[in-house]
Amino acid sequence: MNMSNANEMRALATASDPRWAAVAARDPAADGRFFYSVRTTGVYCRPSCGARPARPENVEFHASAADAERAGFRPCMRCKPDQPARSERQAAQVAALCRFIESAEQPPTLDDLADRAGLSASHVHRLFKQVTGFTPKAYAAAHRARRVREELVRSDSVTSAIYSAGYNSNGRFYADADRTLGMTPTAWRAGGADTEIRFAIGECALGAILVAQSGRGVCAIALGDDPDALARDLQDRFPHARLVGDDAGFEALVATVIGFVEAPALGLELPLDLRGTAFQMRVWQALREIPAGTTASYSEIAERIGAPKSVRAVAQACGANTLAVAIPCHRVVRSDGSLSGYRWGVERKGALLRREAEPS
Repeated sequence: MNMSNANEMRALATASDPRWAAVAARDPAADGRFFYSVRTTGVYCRPSCGARPARPENVEFHASAADAERAGFRPCMRCKPDQPARSERQAAQVAALCRFIESAEQPPTLDDLADRAGLSASHVHRLFKQVTGFTPKAYAAAHRARRVREELVRSDSVTSAIYSAGYNSNGRFYADADRTLGMTPTAWRAGGADTEIRFAIGECALGAILVAQSGRGVCAIALGDDPDALARDLQDRFPHARLVGDDAGFEALVATVIGFVEAPALGLELPLDLRGTAFQMRVWQALREIPAGTTASYSEIAERIGAPKSVRAVAQACGANTLAVAIPCHRVVRSDGSLSGYRWGVERKGALLRREAEPS
């Protein structure tokens, strides 16, 4: 066999290997799954390497960087395949900044974070949001909200909790308190004491349904098989609140929700008492914008809220939703269209989607 024929056969073998398509596309999703080496240069690279494209007859594939080096190749100076992937390095950088924010007495400025990371402020802002789905300012606010909830339980007074959580004035805290806690700080410390929550339980095509409303709006819509279990779950969420049931007037609201479950085309417009982090709020708003009868994938929701790498966090926000049908997390599916977990059961998720797909 002459050299020309040998090169043609090597080129055909490489081109028919699915890994070659990833190399040709410089696909970052393939990084870490394999490496490739170039015989003429003596180096090995990641699939996403931006170096000049190699001829397929000169390429070999390797399962690991160690395999490539054992075969006599040295790491590319451009993509540095012997070091952690760029995405891993960026994630580690952002994780370090998160720990810095969490340990700071006062929320650090964007310039503080940039100095610590050795990057420009604009680069830090973009990178932080890309990795976490939050801006640094929103992450600091969410962390401070979590700290204040913890401190309100531990501290001897509301004032000491406010300062321990990093607020530098009572005024700033009380301006945020309603959104952060959903009730007064004193009521939060007492587990919802003096907070009245009206609720009722009915029956719909999907089983038992509980609807609860605080002074701010509907705070729970839950589906299940056991009405008593739904009531116990509500009590666990608000252990010291004053739960008021058997209210004939309130049962009209339950009927409205049941009507929406039975006929989704009717729509559901209710004041909602939403309690979540800034990121969860963004996800829940995106879910409310999905039209009835259609679905979106977790990755599509992540794209819509400007956090394309936060697919797992989007799924967690869907799982944290306590307002069935009002926040339609049942309309979020896997990328292949299949159904994934649902707080109130995958069978109910499928039933809701089938009802919404029916012609009105």
